[in-house]
Amino acid sequence: MPSDQAKATIALPKLPYAEDALAPVISANTISFHYGKHHATYVKTLNELIAGTPYEGKSLEEIVVASAAAKDAAAKKIFNNAAQAWNHDFYWHSMTPKGGAPTGKIKDALEKSFGDLAAFKKAFGLAAVGQFGSGWAWLVKGKDGTLKIETTSNADTPIAHGGTPLLVADVWEHAYYLDYQNRRPDHVTAWLDKLVNWSFAEKNLT
Repeated sequence: MPSDQAKATIALPKLPYAEDALAPVISANTISFHYGKHHATYVKTLNELIAGTPYEGKSLEEIVVASAAAKDAAAKKIFNNAAQAWNHDFYWHSMTPKGGAPTGKIKDALEKSFGDLAAFKKAFGLAAVGQFGSGWAWLVKGKDGTLKIETTSNADTPIAHGGTPLLVADVWEHAYYLDYQNRRPDHVTAWLDKLVNWSFAEKNLT
């Protein structure tokens, strides 16, 4: 009989940097728990849930999109774990140790949509801090090409609704509580000022 490991179709991707690379904004301790426990558990659970189902063998994004519209309880569990796995991978790439100011096409798009970087940061920060409970704050490209800020609750994700995300901030408590406790606004401000991967956002824009 093949082992459970042999049946696994979705792998836990490697972090794009070392666990301590985002310190002091996000500590190695937070990354260790967030990536090594939370993200890893979503991937492990997903592989267990999809084994022997029509979802097995599909890509992670295909599983998210296919399960998003399903109504049965089993598919909802699959969606929650698949979307969380996808969201977390996207989140890791939304950050870089060399975060700074946007340049090029993403800078132009931000200015066209929000006026300037300061206005974007203010709007994004308000959305991220104001997201009630667990969830995500996204910068997305609208169908008209303009940039918009969206928030989603729990595991929900723009790709489940045909959206085009450019970057995301995780505002589940496990993303910041070890470092900031209940000070979500401080975490979001530091994230925007020091960690945003604008090159990744521009890649998704184009």
